[in-house]
Amino acid sequence: MRLDSKVKYAAAVGAVLALISFAPPVVAQVETVVVTAEKRQDYDAPHVYITKRADHLITRVKVTCDTRDLNQRKEELKATLRNMIRSAANTKTISLGVGEEIIGDLEETNFDTIIVPDQKADTSDAYVIIKTSISAGDTFNAATARIKEFIEKTPKVGRTELLRENDWNLTLVAPEQYRDGLIAQIVTDAMHTSDLFGSSYAVQVEGLEHRVSWFQKTPLDLGLYIPYTLRVTPQPVH
Repeated sequence: MRLDSKVKYAAAVGAVLALISFAPPVVAQVETVVVTAEKRQDYDAPHVYITKRADHLITRVKVTCDTRDLNQRKEELKATLRNMIRSAANTKTISLGVGEEIIGDLEETNFDTIIVPDQKADTSDAYVIIKTSISAGDTFNAATARIKEFIEKTPKVGRTELLRENDWNLTLVAPEQYRDGLIAQIVTDAMHTSDLFGSSYAVQVEGLEHRVSWFQKTPLDLGLYIPYTLRVTPQPVH
């Protein structure tokens, strides 16, 4: 590329960037987010998105016990929860969490918080998220089988049971870490659009202040995007 071409290209990039409405940078938080609690379709997403394999496949289990004596019931639940933690620690792919949209780690210090009365008399429950990390060559069936095997093999104490709920969801760790890569692709697309329309038109991008969003592309893959809008308008005639 000749020097004058480089100068022209840099000027064009600057012109497009000047028309993009940037918001103050968002500081990425290291958090594990349940990303399919509200499923989206790819036709809701803008043209530019990236495909990312989810970090985990997850499901929620109800750890329940109906031993009549309350103190004994809680001890049986806690013993089973400890067994779950020990069993997960002995695997390479299983981990445990608690929470709804944001998943925290299951720890013995939060047992008393998560054990709650059931609607049935003389019964108590604890809700736990079981996660399995997803590799590039993984399949949905293989990932679900790992979790089912973990539930089956975990030792249950007393009258405790592990009852899996029907839903399978995905998680994504720190979604905002993908913001810069998405914006770079949006800029490239805006530049390409500007070249197609020529100097008589202005290309403007709005909405980059929004957080990274997603849709489920395949059983284990996500489409990540920023909900932006690209507008093409005629340049004013002087």
